[in-house]
Amino acid sequence: MPKMKTKSSAKKRFKITATGKVMAGPGKKRHNLSARSSKVKRQNTGNQVLRHQDAVTVMQWLPYGLDR
Repeated sequence: MPKMKTKSSAKKRFKITATGKVMAGPGKKRHNLSARSSKVKRQNTGNQVLRHQDAVTVMQWLPYGLDR
């Protein structure tokens, strides 16, 4: 059985915590920011924990975890 490939985009966008949760940066913070309030822009800084359903999908893209 050949090795499974890791999605390169997932390697760059997600981090896995020591407890197995998946962290990701929020979307909608690159352009057209003038249409958003200061509160929304402030809340979109940093990383956020993904919901369990989304984390399961991300872990399928990273079959061997992240070796960084």
